[in-house]
Amino acid sequence: MTLLIAGLILWTAAHYFKRLMPAQRAALGNAGKGIVAVALVVSVVFMVMGYRGADFIYVWQPPAFMMHVNNTLMLFALWVYGSSAAKGAKAWPAYKIRHPQLTGFKIWALAHLLVNGDLASILLFGGLLAWAVGEVILINKAEPEWAAPEKAGMATRVRLAVITVVLYGIISGVHIWLGVWPFPS
Repeated sequence: MTLLIAGLILWTAAHYFKRLMPAQRAALGNAGKGIVAVALVVSVVFMVMGYRGADFIYVWQPPAFMMHVNNTLMLFALWVYGSSAAKGAKAWPAYKIRHPQLTGFKIWALAHLLVNGDLASILLFGGLLAWAVGEVILINKAEPEWAAPEKAGMATRVRLAVITVVLYGIISGVHIWLGVWPFPS
């Protein structure tokens, strides 16, 4: 559990560094990007190793229907996250909301909290959800002005739908490969 918590702290610190210590981050110049990137990779390794190695400590039993909710939210999370990926005009909701990637990340974390009732999962997904909420607050405070992008056309939305379904399939496959069946039995 210690490695998991260390990974969450490092992930948060690496992301918040630019917002909480802008002068120190700017002083690092381009080398700062590498330092932050290494810190993020190490944090992910710590979180994965810590999560996979954590003892199962039962906290609550999610109802079976939550798996359907999780799967639906996962599709939605991928769509929301990807809605800002196109150059120029953006798909819904990226032309309506300021932080579609962080919003998609929050939906992902919430979806996983709904189907995992053990302590390690609550720490991991709850911690990442808290990080994303804090990140939105820090960005909005540092950069209060935002201009909504143009609305994308049908081709962008179709492309996003295809990419969302393909990514959902890949992510499901990775879960299955790791021994976690992501679908209702």
